[in-house]
Amino acid sequence: MSRVVRLAGKIRAVSPYLATEDQAIEAAKALALQIAQGSSFRDRERILPHHEMELVAQSGLLGVSVPADYGGADISNPFLAEVIAILSEADSSVGQIPQNHFYILEALRLAGTEEQKRYFFTRALAGEHFANALAEAGTKAAGDMETRLVPDGPGYRITGRKYYSTGALFADWIAIFGLDQHNKLVMAIVPRETAGLEIIDDWSGFGQRTTASGTVIIDNIYVAADAVVGHYRSFEQPGPLGSLGQLLHAAVDLGIARAAFADMIDFVRLKSRGNRNLGIESASADPLTIARAGALAVKLEAASAVLERAGRKVDIAQISPSAETATEASLAVAAAKVLSTEAALDASNALFELAGTSSTNEELNLDRHWRNARTHTIHDPVRWKHHAIGDFHLNGRLPPPNGQF
Repeated sequence: MSRVVRLAGKIRAVSPYLATEDQAIEAAKALALQIAQGSSFRDRERILPHHEMELVAQSGLLGVSVPADYGGADISNPFLAEVIAILSEADSSVGQIPQNHFYILEALRLAGTEEQKRYFFTRALAGEHFANALAEAGTKAAGDMETRLVPDGPGYRITGRKYYSTGALFADWIAIFGLDQHNKLVMAIVPRETAGLEIIDDWSGFGQRTTASGTVIIDNIYVAADAVVGHYRSFEQPGPLGSLGQLLHAAVDLGIARAAFADMIDFVRLKSRGNRNLGIESASADPLTIARAGALAVKLEAASAVLERAGRKVDIAQISPSAETATEASLAVAAAKVLSTEAALDASNALFELAGTSSTNEELNLDRHWRNARTHTIHDPVRWKHHAIGDFHLNGRLPPPNGQF
């Protein structure tokens, strides 16, 4: 790779190597115990998780999806989704931040050159974090792109403005998406400290408050040709890239649902009062509360099971890529996204319904679960998942390969 690509933004100890799926899950659980501490306080005060993201980098989890041919454990997608769900239950902002890291690594696997794979996969194994600069505001439609790579000697110049750049503020590398001179979508991977690259913490959503999903300004930066990945190749034939990205978004929602359910159970058991007029001594003895808690538990179990099944479908589409396997993965992941959305919204609403008025105390900050669920589930709204599933079964149609399916 060129000297431009080899610039380093920071120096840190190489993260531990996680060799198996069980090790990845255990690492995620241990990390979750650390990042859960202060999660509510960080949300309430909007304290960005710089320390927590450094713990993520040091955990070895950022390298678990690297293919075995390049030294990684290449864990299966059900396990990768569970890692994200575990982190998201502890702190859904921290769980969401690495979602596009794994998307970028998959994009490299599908469309990168051998040299790009060897270099960037090694960086991921060392604990370095990749984030995106993809979405643009002010375009006619979501997904439209105005950022362009203009040839300049042996490389390119890029100017543009990106929004919703989740994780960019914490990353070592930024993947800038734009159109090349042939009007094809490419991904330029540049060091976080590149001159002319400005990352602004201006995300102001009422939920997922500490993802720092703000603005990236790209001011005539230079990028070497060997740091540009032909992202369009990922969609030239049916593949699982969009399915993987959506699977991990669904895992974030599942983590939010689990967190809300756990806080509801704890509050009802220990703090909610019974109803003397109905002869109920404690809230946990209320038969209607018991039934509602059981229904929520069933929904969470169903969402977990469908997410795991969808992950296996993505595995198959990666191992045996074809139109059929890609379609099955897209449909399964769309179903998982629907169920995890419903679980997150239902659990975060039921928390207050069952826990009672005292649970709305602002100091408890239990509303963060609903705010996080409502904010994150708007990513690629599920009404389009319902439409895609129905259109396939009725008319045999699916949307063309893209980042949403």
